Amino acid sequence: MKNLITICVICSLFSCSAQQKIEQEKYSQLVVESLALKTFLSNTKEEQLVTAHWDYVPGLVAVSVLKAWQQYPEKTDYYDAVKQYADYCLQGSDTVKVRESNIDDLAAGKIFFTLYQEEIKRGNISDATRYKHCATYLRNKLKYSHRRIDASKPGTGAFFHKMQYPDQLWLDGLYMGPAMYAEWQYNFGEESGLEDNIASWSDIALQFKIINQYTYNPQKGLNYHVWSADPTDVNSFWAKKSNPYLGCSPEFWGRGMGWFFAALVDVLDLMPKSHPDYQDLKKIVNQVAAGLAKYQDPESGCWYQLLQYDADKRGDNVGDKVIDATGKEKIYNQCDNPNYIESSASSMFTYAYLKGIRIGVLDAGTYKLPGEKAYRGLIKQFIVRETNGNISVIQSCASAGLGPASDLSRTGTVNYYLCGKDIAITKNEGKAIGPFIMASLEYERR
Repeated sequence: MKNLITICVICSLFSCSAQQKIEQEKYSQLVVESLALKTFLSNTKEEQLVTAHWDYVPGLVAVSVLKAWQQYPEKTDYYDAVKQYADYCLQGSDTVKVRESNIDDLAAGKIFFTLYQEEIKRGNISDATRYKHCATYLRNKLKYSHRRIDASKPGTGAFFHKMQYPDQLWLDGLYMGPAMYAEWQYNFGEESGLEDNIASWSDIALQFKIINQYTYNPQKGLNYHVWSADPTDVNSFWAKKSNPYLGCSPEFWGRGMGWFFAALVDVLDLMPKSHPDYQDLKKIVNQVAAGLAKYQDPESGCWYQLLQYDADKRGDNVGDKVIDATGKEKIYNQCDNPNYIESSASSMFTYAYLKGIRIGVLDAGTYKLPGEKAYRGLIKQFIVRETNGNISVIQSCASAGLGPASDLSRTGTVNYYLCGKDIAITKNEGKAIGPFIMASLEYERR
């Protein structure tokens, strides 16, 4: 017995005492207080939450901090920091500056719903009114003026990802726009009347149904990262030019699937179960859950940056579009970087599995053990205590995208996601911190 005690004392954090430490430690609070309330990276730019710019990455961190405050209301500094961020971005106004038809600019608006509810309780009607007005401004901008695919093309009615990506749908965009839209409908939809509320929920569901229709590969059980309704457009140079999967990007990116999975469980948590489209979205979330389960790494419990493959050393070409100074065709993304276990996607999947079970849209008997294994994997693979005592969340992809025509290196291939010039493996990236906190909160509330 004495020897066993000695062995366990000298064990590392993730060896024989790992499970006990996970059960005892509130990692949500540890990461909020070590990183989210201090400094983190937003697409390689260092930010402090209370003075961060209006963007989906600080917004994601802020949403996770608010969720932590809701679960641990004694942590009033969590709420105060997010309110400071909101007020800093509003600058005394009741709107924020967003770019035309840029769906990424809407996601941070999710913070306004909790802030509105709390300030109403506190009797701060002035700030509550500003928060509601800004949330409504963002929802209306999406619903009424955001560019959509028109009736001349497949996917009619779906939101463009951005103006620079015309007629393109990205899995990422479902978390940015429709999930925010759903929060507005849940909180304020009845104010617009029954008919408008039902139609708006149908509009939200339509976004998921369209992107799933065109990106889902049933043989793989996964969704391609991006789909273009006009694969001949110069900005869609990466798109498949023939069936099957006409218009799809070449590969299955972990974080893209993470945004999609998280958006589905968040929307289903809010959507009226009586709505005609509820069962359709429930079917899609179960499809996603089943597909991703096949790619969970059996050893770590986590997932890879690319859900399959390694780089091929040959790199990518884009036909005869680019000729270098020697007259040869230009090659992009040439390297042999290996695929790697990635923290942001793994955290998003873990969050979605655990929340999906809690809200009853995923079967606990099927996914509880894989979800819990994934959470233990997050702690073991990605939480590091630095020599100075600080906590880091490591091994996240800094950024990824496709095109536009002005950047032919963003090809969407295996080589791009592992070797692209804007692809970096980094630590303390907000896109990993926020989902890790949310995954931890779901694990801690079991």
